[in-house]
Amino acid sequence: MGAGGAGQADADRGEAGGVRTALAGLTTRGRSFLAAGIAAAICAYVLGQSDLLRVGLLLAALPLVCAAVLYRTRYRVAANRRLSPARVPAAGEARVHLRMDNVSRLPTGLLMLQDRVPYVLGPRPRFVLDRVEPGGSREVSYRVRSDLRGRYPLGPLQLRLTDPFGMCELTRSFSTYDTLTVIPRVEPLTPVRFSGEAMGYGDGRQRSLALAGEDDVIPRGYRYGDDLRRVHWRSTARYGELMVRREEQPRRSRCTVLLDTRGGAYEGAGPDSAFEWAVAGAASVLVHMLERGFSVRLLTDGGSSVPGEGADGFAGAGQETAEAAGLMMDTLAVIDHSDGTGLSRAYDVLRGGNEGLLIAFLGDLDEEQATTVAKMSRRSGGAVAFVLDPDTWVREATDVPGPGDRHTERLRMLREAGWTALSVPRGAALNDLWRQADRERSGLTAVGGEARG
Repeated sequence: MGAGGAGQADADRGEAGGVRTALAGLTTRGRSFLAAGIAAAICAYVLGQSDLLRVGLLLAALPLVCAAVLYRTRYRVAANRRLSPARVPAAGEARVHLRMDNVSRLPTGLLMLQDRVPYVLGPRPRFVLDRVEPGGSREVSYRVRSDLRGRYPLGPLQLRLTDPFGMCELTRSFSTYDTLTVIPRVEPLTPVRFSGEAMGYGDGRQRSLALAGEDDVIPRGYRYGDDLRRVHWRSTARYGELMVRREEQPRRSRCTVLLDTRGGAYEGAGPDSAFEWAVAGAASVLVHMLERGFSVRLLTDGGSSVPGEGADGFAGAGQETAEAAGLMMDTLAVIDHSDGTGLSRAYDVLRGGNEGLLIAFLGDLDEEQATTVAKMSRRSGGAVAFVLDPDTWVREATDVPGPGDRHTERLRMLREAGWTALSVPRGAALNDLWRQADRERSGLTAVGGEARG
């Protein structure tokens, strides 16, 4: 059972187990009929009343026949679950569609459905379905919502069967389940152009990429529709087939999003905590830069890179970009605090240089970690840091924040090293900080140009 899949209830092991399961499903009415039938049969035997014996046998046989028939129908009911969509942002809603199919030749009795869902998604949904005709189906749906990101299992589905007389009630459990992925909320960002990010091509990249792929740097086989003026005769003579020159493509702009996940760098928990703001900010920047055509990767303080494959771990183009975006968002959906205390592993990944634009979301920094982060700007074409202010995030919104001398000193160190470093107070809007970083970066570039002149 799943998105487009089907499943049937699990079978009991052995006939003895099946008989015990059927008898255990007798309701109070069924047990009363069975007890009355046995008592009537005993009295008829003692008193020698054949009519009473027939009545007793009828009373005792009715619940047993109902239990047997209901038990046999368990293999004839199939279920299907479909999520729409399977990946939702935090505080967003998804709809779960359930479909029950009666694949037997007999109609079913009253069906009661219950789907298991984690408590963070809401109460367990329950439905009551009337009689389903042979070969018929019924569809129901319910909504789930979570303010917390993560991966949540839905199912297995439980089906309660009852006979028309109310003598027996059996509960069936389906073995399969689906997974709902709740990703961080993505905030739309204003298109800006940070100075130093232009390590790739300009506005004509979509047109050039439509002609050939990013790796078109050597001759390839002729394809229908290729311009004959691009035929590479030397390669044609060498390989014995018509070869054409590939268009040399400019290099794609790169962007690395660094997310600090150190447990000691953040305080508080919940959807409004500082760490959740940093995760949502990283997700927003990843989506924004991918939409602008950048090759993007997600880097954590532990040195792990997502997607981790392709050219130096960056996302590719076309379909690969969509798959990489989904992989990065799935990673952010379940990312948690790391046990590390430093950012040296992330710096080791960035030591190779040629990383393009570097955008970092950082928690509280001590002097050693601020020095490590300061050195990262030398390996990038532009560096922007959003440093969360611990003095405002650890206090309630009504409290007056402290002086924050330590936080101010860390920002000064990063700015002197070439970073565009911004302080992130509690409740700050990412898009406002994004535009502020663009203005500050443009101002630094203008000042640097005048100094060089």
